[in-house]
Amino acid sequence: MTYGEGLGAVGLFRRRKRTDAVSRDRVAQRADLDHLESFVRTRRGVEAYIEPRTTVTETTVMLIAGDGEWTRRRVGSPEEARRFAHKLAIPIYDVRLMGYPQRMRDYNERRKRRPELF
Repeated sequence: MTYGEGLGAVGLFRRRKRTDAVSRDRVAQRADLDHLESFVRTRRGVEAYIEPRTTVTETTVMLIAGDGEWTRRRVGSPEEARRFAHKLAIPIYDVRLMGYPQRMRDYNERRKRRPELF
């Protein structure tokens, strides 16, 4: 046997290849959709942004109100997010194509500067 064959030093430091990205996050639940629906019904100018599934988190939808306030919850799939938005008659965008609106960043900045107001 030559150096590097079998379980030699080279094999010990080799990284394992990932064959399938597995999410360790929980799946969407009815409470998630209830929260999103409540957010839409209690705020003005709400838009939905689909966030793709990652190796850590399932597909999520971020709702952003007209003043920049936002909330994020899991959804079963991008198709489910679209059905949800259609049912509530709100616009929906893919965050990978559109990015997040400036009003959300402005809202986050206001919260940082004056947390006592929120």
